[in-house]
Amino acid sequence: MTHRALSLLFGLACAMLTGCASRAPIAEPPPKVDLPAGWTAAGTPDHPEWPDKNWWQRFGSPELTQLVDEGQSGNLELAGALARVRQAEAQARIAGVSLLPTADFYSGANRALPIRSGSASTSADIGLEVSYEVDFWGKNKASVASAQASLEANRFDRQIVALTVTSGIVSTYLQVLSLHDRLAVARGHVANAERVLALVEAQQSAGAASPLDLARQRSVVAQQKADIPDLMQQERDAQAALAILLGKTPQTFSVGQQGLQQGLDTVTLPEVSPGLPSELLARRPDIRRAEASLAAANADVAVARAKLFPSINLTGAMGAQSSALLSLLNAPNLLANVSVSLMAPIFDGGRLKRERDIAIARKQELVQVYRATVMSALSEVESALGQIRSLDEQRHLKTAELEQARQAYDLSEIRYKLGAEDLMTVLDTQRALSDVQNDMAMLKLRRLQATVSLYKALGGGWQDDQGQGDPLTAKN
Repeated sequence: MTHRALSLLFGLACAMLTGCASRAPIAEPPPKVDLPAGWTAAGTPDHPEWPDKNWWQRFGSPELTQLVDEGQSGNLELAGALARVRQAEAQARIAGVSLLPTADFYSGANRALPIRSGSASTSADIGLEVSYEVDFWGKNKASVASAQASLEANRFDRQIVALTVTSGIVSTYLQVLSLHDRLAVARGHVANAERVLALVEAQQSAGAASPLDLARQRSVVAQQKADIPDLMQQERDAQAALAILLGKTPQTFSVGQQGLQQGLDTVTLPEVSPGLPSELLARRPDIRRAEASLAAANADVAVARAKLFPSINLTGAMGAQSSALLSLLNAPNLLANVSVSLMAPIFDGGRLKRERDIAIARKQELVQVYRATVMSALSEVESALGQIRSLDEQRHLKTAELEQARQAYDLSEIRYKLGAEDLMTVLDTQRALSDVQNDMAMLKLRRLQATVSLYKALGGGWQDDQGQGDPLTAKN
């Protein structure tokens, strides 16, 4: 091939490369979703504010903060999600290779041995072959864009796992403390019932109480004691669930005694401002994952369409061929060639068109998935806000009920000692007090867990800080 022919060939290649630059997949904005101006349950805040990144610290428990740190570094699901991110990073790098030329080195030797007459001969060849696919239709660039979007989706997915793990640790820790508090209340009920039992036994000995009264009170004591083993088992189960979230075996983990002794009384109930609904689009990792998945599907459509068009390859080779090994690099033995190949699909039974149709249908599916994810996020925040408002009202009313139940029980016990009331009145007020105290304990836990749910629904204060690294990746 002459020097002029080579120049024309490479000029044609450059023109093709320039043309393919305009055929990269066009990024489409996510589909529009009608967003409300504010929240029904909370109204629009005067000063919109998003939760802190370390929102769990606002509960005021150093032990809880330590447990969350342990969970972020030890949770097995989070470690698996990080491994999936690394796989996606490798896939993105592999996809980027298609934009670069490939080079192959080859060498070989051949020994010909005649069967009847003649002498043996030896030949050898060595060379370098470089090939490049001209991305005229933007197929390779679209593949890279798809891999990059998939990588972003995996990163967002790991943030979803991190948020789920963190909220699970906080919620389960609060449940452990609540069960310990309920155990303390149950033991207090047993002590009260035993004190009344001692009074009934004394009155029965004096003839002021019947054997029926004594049997009733002994039944109450037994019933109160029977509640304790079940609460203890629930506490063990909650601690085991917490250990799993931390990536530890239940046999080697227990919540610190200081935290158990203090219980929920020392846990601060943080106030959370929900911000504006429009902020969810950028500050919930599941919405960002749905957006990234949609971007990957859009790029896949571009890849599928590009496959319907011809592919153009440039190939260049340089090598040497000789019948003598020592003369391989002599100038007369050196060979070089440059070629262009064009391959276009003619008949494939409609496979490429069906692949394009599948890619388009997949994109249409992910459009609906994105919209559904946004609507689900709005619903979760609204539900959490409504639950918080309802629980606050219930706690206010239940507090007044608790004061009256405690007063009624104290008065009935005093009047029973004086002989002004029968035992049934004492038993009724005692049972009412026990029920209200259990309800208050459950309401306290539900109110704290509703705050955890709101933090989770708001994305946990997560932000997509571009260029600032990933703290969870650094930890792992």
